Amino acid sequence: MAGQAVDRLHPGVEHHVVNTLGWPDLRPLQRLSIEPVRRGDDCLLLAPTAGGKTEAAVFPVLSQMADAEWRGLSVLYVTPLRALLNNLHPRLTGYASWVGRTVGLWHGDTTAGERRRLLGEPPDILLTTPESIEAMLVSTKVDHRALFGHLRVIVIDELHAFAGDDRGWHLLSVLERVQHLTGRRLQRIGLTATVGNPDELIAWMQGSDTSGARSVISPATDSQAAPEILIDYVGSVSNAATVVASMHQGEKRLVFSDSRSQAEEMAHALRERDVTTFVSHSSLSADERRISEQAFAEARDCVVVATSTLELGIDVGDLDRVIQLEAPRTVASFLQRLGRSGRRAGTSRNCLFLATREETLLRAAALAFLWGTGFVEPVIPPPNPRHIAAQQFLALALQEGQFGSRTWREWWGSLTVMDDGDAVLDYLCTAGFLDSDSGMLFIGGEAERRFGRRNFLELTSVFTADPEMHVLLGRRELGTVSPLTVTAVLEPGQARTLLLAGRSWVVTSIDWRHRTINVVEHAEGSRSRWAGGVPSQGYELTRAMREVLLGAQVPVELSRRAQSTLARVCDERATDVHHSGTVVASSGSDQSWWTFAGTKANASLVAGLASLGIKAHSDAEAVRGQGLTGESIRALTSVLESGLPTAVLDPKALEGLKFSVALPAELAAATLAERGTDERTASLVSAEALVMHRSGVQIPEAVPRKKIASKRVLGDST
Repeated sequence: MAGQAVDRLHPGVEHHVVNTLGWPDLRPLQRLSIEPVRRGDDCLLLAPTAGGKTEAAVFPVLSQMADAEWRGLSVLYVTPLRALLNNLHPRLTGYASWVGRTVGLWHGDTTAGERRRLLGEPPDILLTTPESIEAMLVSTKVDHRALFGHLRVIVIDELHAFAGDDRGWHLLSVLERVQHLTGRRLQRIGLTATVGNPDELIAWMQGSDTSGARSVISPATDSQAAPEILIDYVGSVSNAATVVASMHQGEKRLVFSDSRSQAEEMAHALRERDVTTFVSHSSLSADERRISEQAFAEARDCVVVATSTLELGIDVGDLDRVIQLEAPRTVASFLQRLGRSGRRAGTSRNCLFLATREETLLRAAALAFLWGTGFVEPVIPPPNPRHIAAQQFLALALQEGQFGSRTWREWWGSLTVMDDGDAVLDYLCTAGFLDSDSGMLFIGGEAERRFGRRNFLELTSVFTADPEMHVLLGRRELGTVSPLTVTAVLEPGQARTLLLAGRSWVVTSIDWRHRTINVVEHAEGSRSRWAGGVPSQGYELTRAMREVLLGAQVPVELSRRAQSTLARVCDERATDVHHSGTVVASSGSDQSWWTFAGTKANASLVAGLASLGIKAHSDAEAVRGQGLTGESIRALTSVLESGLPTAVLDPKALEGLKFSVALPAELAAATLAERGTDERTASLVSAEALVMHRSGVQIPEAVPRKKIASKRVLGDST
């Protein structure tokens, strides 16, 4: 492992890599990262799941820490999930001990006693979340200037998971405040899976100061065998459980579902088939998730059914099989899940899609088609995070006690979050969220009333969580469910039941005041519910669905029943697509415009039509309503070019934008409208050629449809 002086790790680190880990050499990403990390570049390290990104960052950081004799808390290691922090803690503690350094853990489950110990003896590296950093900054029990005064490096794990939503803006805002406290520019190192726009992502990660040297490190991937990917159509969760139970006996299997309800249903069905099954999703208690993940990591012949909680880098041991119920909505998510398999020597990456509905079979085929083109979605942060600006002003007032009305930009510089900072701050003062005296601003009565409960705990999180009921088995918390689970009208004598942690429970009592449900185990099946709408679907995937309907080759294997079902879907939907443009189909007085433009672009088209006096509604594939004539659709082009007016929103919609009460109504509405639309794509779609026809009438000049094909046809599994 010897190299030039500039490339070398600290001798202690190098010794333990060879003798403790038994590694004869580093991986390409780990070798390439040493020089730029050690010289202080802002770095973006890209590699598939299990690509060694953590070591690529930590080994050179520890080397620099030892050689430069850094003292005090020098490194913040930030992840989006507590479970990932728990998973990393023992591994990083071992690495740090090689050079006599310590690692601490601080998140929402860390006890008060442990926090006091960490403050009394700060570790060299602290594993934490953005919300916990915020809590440290605003706490009166933490001397944040002393705690962060020696900080030098920020490592951001799973950066793509942050950048895609408001947690990323919150993280950048918090890091700007920490950097201001230290008085020095902090090196930032992002770890991410493959993304479509790495240069834009690293610039975003740098925050307000993009002048520092930056390095995107993405070594060429080793030639790997093509992954084994099969798409099957099974028609129901029960049939999916039968496939998993019968096909993969003796193997360790990870089943992904994009719905908590379906994950619970699948786990219960597998247990009914005597399969050792565990469950992991965000509504299970931390203890339940920990038990499941640890048991799964140590077992062999078993299944864990999970939502995206296990998509990120949590180590669940060596997997034999990745199974996807339905299909995710991005290639990036598919790659993350695919990368959970094939880690053990002699195994290959694999994924089995089990579609229970025709629409998800089409989406799985489209996802495979899009993946085959080499496309990966860019990570695009949500636009105009004005509500985060409001939260940051209030948090700074708590942190500092007061701040200057003219000097506040010192804390965030030119960070995009504060682009509308003046307007947001004016409203906070006018509405009484902030009070002023001699040019200094501090917490006002309205902020106390809205956010002051439990020492302003709500201000440390940027999420709006739907109210849920805590499910208790005695004193043990199993997790949470929506109140909708226990509000259905029952028949006389019917027991109220629910499904959680893969088991069925009968409700013994409900305490609405304390939001708790007491249960005992129940033999029969049941169902639980959680709030949440249909996720947004992007333009590229939706257009790939159109391509499949037009007969595009799907570059993976399909079972015979998947082929026959997909062929039937294509035949039934032959009048929804045309090779020369988008289709407008009339049925009586109603029209469907099959744009295949994606959720946000179609929402923009609906808003544009509304400005023309035409009422319509949409999903990812189509815009539907009356008056969708060629003339009205062509008129959209000029409307979209001039910009859409802010849509009139249901006041309840603003509840999904946390801290919206701390924004002027027009800014809050504009923020939601801008985030829910895609005018650029809508403009492209409105300018496309139109094919008009009546329902039941064949489209003229229809392209001859290819037979649905795949690389190789497999026999059915069951």
